[in-house]
Amino acid sequence: MHDTDTLLYEVALTLFPNIGPQMTRQLMSYGGSARNVLHLPPGKLRKVPGVGPATVAILTGADRTAALNQAESIVRKAEKDGVQVLFYTSKQFPARLKQIADAPALLYYQGTADLNQPKTLAIVGTRKATDYGREQTERLVQGVVQHCPLIISGLAYGIDIAAHRAALQEGLETVGVMATGLDVLYPAVHRKTAEKMLTQGGLLTEFPFGTQPDKYNFPSRNRIIAGLSDGTVVVEAARKGGALITADLALGYDRDVLAVPGPLGSAASEGCHELIKANRAALYSEPQDLEQLLNWDAALHLNGKFKGPPTYNPDDFTPAEFSVIEALQATREEHIDNLAWKTQVPMHQMASLLLGLEFRNVVKALPGKRFSLI
Repeated sequence: MHDTDTLLYEVALTLFPNIGPQMTRQLMSYGGSARNVLHLPPGKLRKVPGVGPATVAILTGADRTAALNQAESIVRKAEKDGVQVLFYTSKQFPARLKQIADAPALLYYQGTADLNQPKTLAIVGTRKATDYGREQTERLVQGVVQHCPLIISGLAYGIDIAAHRAALQEGLETVGVMATGLDVLYPAVHRKTAEKMLTQGGLLTEFPFGTQPDKYNFPSRNRIIAGLSDGTVVVEAARKGGALITADLALGYDRDVLAVPGPLGSAASEGCHELIKANRAALYSEPQDLEQLLNWDAALHLNGKFKGPPTYNPDDFTPAEFSVIEALQATREEHIDNLAWKTQVPMHQMASLLLGLEFRNVVKALPGKRFSLI
């Protein structure tokens, strides 16, 4: 069980100015725990690669006390409000997010949905949605109901809120990724939908309580939407906008992107058409397009219904083996070099590890030194 004292130090480590998620992970790899990191003397801190005098001063000076005090307030409020605070080392932290280099080190989550569901789908688009866009969003959600995916979007005006509401209507769980603290709902007019999502999905953010909707937070929020999802569908998008940023991020994370074509001449669909023409997104015209691209059509029950991939018990594998399984669950297939990099397993060990998993019928080898789960 994650004790409060441990969580206090983990939260504090994410609150220091100019220390981002990557530096947080670097410090953790050296110190072993957040508590250890915050008790390292200056001499040992200076030995951590990338840590200079300014960072040492931040971690050992007045900022340290301020971060711990703020963290204590955050942990107390989280306990009071029923908010889960998930450090990246937590088992509840989304495994798909762990696979992206710029993932947040800490998440605040309130809801009932499992963030590690077998199938996840992001649906994004313009804030200025047309009737056509809202209709296509509803049809898209209806078309994937049999797969029971977790629907992810950004709780914004337009396509985002249409996706959340369609998911709720169809009985699917849906998670809204916020660009604010959990106690600052933006836009406020979506409160009723957000409250319903707390019992049929959830709300997620990397930002501490009280964070206001600063414009710089939205692109940051978009990377979480893209990183949480097996695939991203852009329903409507103008030539510029947050939906295209999310699509670009998803492509950078080696996740699948689809775009819904719109009526010719519609400004609301120009971004989708550009994605398709540039081969940066597959064309979505019916649910089968998505099923084939995400390989959802390969998991049939005997009665014809779809099921998710098998689950794996961490106790049945070594930590290194399970890290490979988590990596393959997030990306479906991966080159051996990328697996070694993502899991931090040495290449010589990775080859024998994969061979062992092959003998146990957990993974299969593909052409070009790529591997996938069976």
